[in-house]
Parts: sequence; structure tokens; C-alpha cells
Amino acid sequence: MWDRTTTGGIVRYYNYVSEAKVDMLFGQIPPRLLSGLATELKIDLQVVGLTVQKGPADTGLYGRLDIVEAYLDRDHDISWMSEPSAWFRGECELRMSGFGPAPDGPLLLMGQEAGTLVALIGSAHHLVGRRVAPESGLVGHSMLPALFELVQRGADDRLMTDPDGALRGGSARSKERTLREVARLGRRLRGPGEPSEFLARRLLSGVITDDQGQDLNVVVGTPLYVAQTDE
Repeated sequence: MWDRTTTGGIVRYYNYVSEAKVDMLFGQIPPRLLSGLATELKIDLQVVGLTVQKGPADTGLYGRLDIVEAYLDRDHDISWMSEPSAWFRGECELRMSGFGPAPDGPLLLMGQEAGTLVALIGSAHHLVGRRVAPESGLVGHSMLPALFELVQRGADDRLMTDPDGALRGGSARSKERTLREVARLGRRLRGPGEPSEFLARRLLSGVITDDQGQDLNVVVGTPLYVAQTDE
């Protein structure tokens, strides 16, 4: 489990980075704090072209991501996926599936670790160095209605969320129905997974009873990044 307080010195092999989210968060960091975080991370501002007066495009994506992650670590409650707060981390084997006719359409990554099932929703546009085939996996046109709405909204970086990260609106019954649909979809996805670590914004979470009568913690989020792990 994650125990670092900053990202300085970490080398990751990224599969997915949401540049839109990185830039949105980067632009909200106060200038004085921005300089302090860059110092803590040992980021040379002259080398990366970063000054507090310049915009996000003036430094590299991964440098901005390091600073944003350190900012979230410092000023926000980042939890583990088994007990997700607005921002949460996790590690598990993730399977990937794309939806719709466009190669840059909605993207779903799903995995389970112990009693927690994670579904990460984003856009294939943010995949690093590759594109997922539309309708890969066994879901395709049979997308379940409540989850389809989450996929649409999760792929949109202009998410409308409450301060704690949960989607606005919806009854307890519709929330439970959506979580059950996520669990059903997780059982239907096939193909190899990839050991991954991630940092994500929570969209929806809750505990349901699965078909075997066991409690299952279901967490739906939209990722800031997904990276490969060694195991």
C-alpha cells in the first residue's frame, strides 16, 4: 500500500494520464505553494520551463502531474480504494474496455482486490502511446443504462460533483442499481488484466451483496493516472 508523501524521484510507466484534469488542478495551485512543491520535488524550474507566471502548457505533462499529486497529498484527503474519499489510490490488476465507434471514446478499466471492486471511467484520448479498440471485451452495445450514464459523465472532464466527490442527484435505489450493474459488468469482462496503480477521483461507491451472498465494496472513479506496477 502507498506510504509516500511526495512523488519526487518516482519513475512510473504510465498507461493513462488525464492531461485535462492535470491542467485543471495545476492551474488552481496558489503560486507560493507551487514554488514550494517544485522545491520539495527537486524540480528545476528553469529546466522544465516552469514559473509561477506561466501557464500549464509551459512545462512537461509529467512534471505538472508530479506537482499536482504532491499538492493533493498535502492539501487533500487521499484515501485507499477500500475506503474511498473524494480522491483515492489503489493497486490491482485492471482490465480495459472501450465503448462506441470512436477510438478516443469512453474507456473503462476494472479490477478487484480482496472485497473491493474498482471501475475507473475516462476517455481513451488520454491513453499513453496506444488506443484501445472500440467495444473491446464483451460489453459493446449491451451497456447497462445507469452505468452508461456514468461512462458518459466520467469521460467528460467537466464533471459535476459534490465537494466529497460523489455525483449529484440520484436516489439510494438508483445508486444501488448502478453499483450492481458495475458488479455485473465486472463479471462479464474477459481477457488479461495488467497489474496497475492509480490515483482517481471518486464518482460513486457503496457496499452491495453479491450473488454469493457476500458483501462487495464497489468503487467507481475517474482516473488522474494509471500506471503499470512490477507485480
